[in-house]
Amino acid sequence: MAKVKPPRHIVWSTDTLDLSDPFQRHWYIRQVLLHGRAEDIRKLDLDEVEQLLDSLDLPEDIARLWRAFFKARHGVAR
Repeated sequence: MAKVKPPRHIVWSTDTLDLSDPFQRHWYIRQVLLHGRAEDIRKLDLDEVEQLLDSLDLPEDIARLWRAFFKARHGVAR
């Protein structure tokens, strides 16, 4: 993946991100989950989000929401 120009409501500290850089990609995914709109989240690779979820250091309520989403996505009962 190349450099992208992220929306200002997600990233306001820089004009471009290099999503081929693992650090920047990880940080961007966290920003999208915290500040993104539905259309921003739709653009994420949900398999990647699921894989990174525990390392994203999200607030507990947001992390819990995503864990529940992935359980439902895989058809796992509560």
